[in-house]
Amino acid sequence: MPTEHKKDIIGRTMMVDLPKLGFMKIAAKVDTGAYFCSLHCNRIETKEKNGKPILCFMLLDPSHPEYKEKEIRFKKFGTKTIKSSFGDIEERYIIRTIVHINNRRVRTYVTLTNRGSMKYPMLIGRRLLKNKFVVDVSVK
Repeated sequence: MPTEHKKDIIGRTMMVDLPKLGFMKIAAKVDTGAYFCSLHCNRIETKEKNGKPILCFMLLDPSHPEYKEKEIRFKKFGTKTIKSSFGDIEERYIIRTIVHINNRRVRTYVTLTNRGSMKYPMLIGRRLLKNKFVVDVSVK
C-alpha cells in the first residue's frame, strides 16, 4: 500500500522564495482556479545567442519595492495559452524553476505575465499545490 506524504497547511496568501531567480520574500496568493503559477514580470522578450533563442525578462517592475534592475535569462522555456480569470486568452512564456513555500522546495512551472495592476506579484496554482499542500483560507 502506498504511503501518503504529509501535506502542509498553507493560507490564501504567503511569502515565497524564488532562489534560482535571486528573489526572496515575494508576496503570493493561492489561486486554486489557476492551473499554473504566474509571476509578475516586465520586458519579457526572446533574444538570440549563438543562433539559439534565450528568454529574457525583468522580475517585477520599477514601481515595486523589491524590484532589482537585473535581467533574468532562460535557455529552456516554452509557451502556453492561458485563459485569465477575466476570460481573456493570452499566450505566455513558461519556465520551470524552484519555489520555496513553508520550508518546502518545489520544482514547478511558472508563466510570466504583467501583474502590475494586481495586489500580489505571484499566483500559486493548483499544479504546485497538488499532493503537497492543503489550503486553509482562514490562515494568512
